[in-house]
Amino acid sequence: MTDTFPAMLIRDKDHLQAELTTLKRSDLPDLPVLVRVDYSSVNYKDGLAVSGKGRIARRFPMVPGIDVAGTVVESASPLFAPGDKVIANGNGLSETEWGAFSTYQRLKPEWLMRQPDNLTQKQAMAIGTAGYTAALCVNQLMAWGTIAPGEGSVLVTGAAGGVGSYAIALLAALGFNVTASTGRPETHDYLASLGARAFIDRRELSEPGRPLQEERWTGAVDSVGSTTLANVLAQTVYGGAVAACGLAGGPDLPTTVMPHILRSVTLIGVDSVMAAPRRREAAWRLLANTLTAGHMESVTAGEIALADLPGAANDIFAGKVRGRLVVKVAAD
Repeated sequence: MTDTFPAMLIRDKDHLQAELTTLKRSDLPDLPVLVRVDYSSVNYKDGLAVSGKGRIARRFPMVPGIDVAGTVVESASPLFAPGDKVIANGNGLSETEWGAFSTYQRLKPEWLMRQPDNLTQKQAMAIGTAGYTAALCVNQLMAWGTIAPGEGSVLVTGAAGGVGSYAIALLAALGFNVTASTGRPETHDYLASLGARAFIDRRELSEPGRPLQEERWTGAVDSVGSTTLANVLAQTVYGGAVAACGLAGGPDLPTTVMPHILRSVTLIGVDSVMAAPRRREAAWRLLANTLTAGHMESVTAGEIALADLPGAANDIFAGKVRGRLVVKVAAD
């Protein structure tokens, strides 16, 4: 490897916008595993970090980027050897730990897992945190044991987003009847291609409703929160469960305990950042064994370079990106 290489860097709390710069190997954290970062992706959180519109970084300087797909170059850990293909996400990357938007990065071995054999690096990053979070949600719903393929309807809110898209693809591939909630009718064909069988306008769920409503959903994956989540809980069938992983609509939850104590509805909180290794590995197994190349191609919006990240962040905020942007980090 060369001693200098390109990276995106947030310099300090007064200069939150990331800049393309050159780092030296000696600039990297003193951690056991040196990885060449071959691919990453652009999540909404990455957009906030790169643009400086969100205070994601908690220490400085900071290399942003929460998704890594790379190749081990050096390792002081017996768990990994040079040449191993690895993936990582969460675990404070981009917040308290240097992240993916650097040609080379040093990482802790406990943050890494081997890339599934039937996924390429680019496919793994087309999935990224969004797909991984969706898989965590689907696994939690199936572990709860109240949903069954072909019975009832499983709702996915925020359906056209990254988490929603992958949740639909996974649930449909596993044989579940999926209803997609979206405010964009122009995405219906796309969501149907992923496996959605029915649609509901998100406005039906975004207005305050009664604490108990008609039972409609055997289960749900929610990335919206707030009033939407309150209505989803109120419409879930007896004994059903809702996996909640986002708060795009707000962090509040204006509801009552009535769905929980009168219908035994369970609200399952799903966190992707600090999930235990066994849950991470189970989620990636589900993704690798269930998704097709067509699924990943449908959800991938395109491939960009490190230098394109600021513009990509602005496009995400402007609603110009549908699906996942993959970042080619290390030049061939």
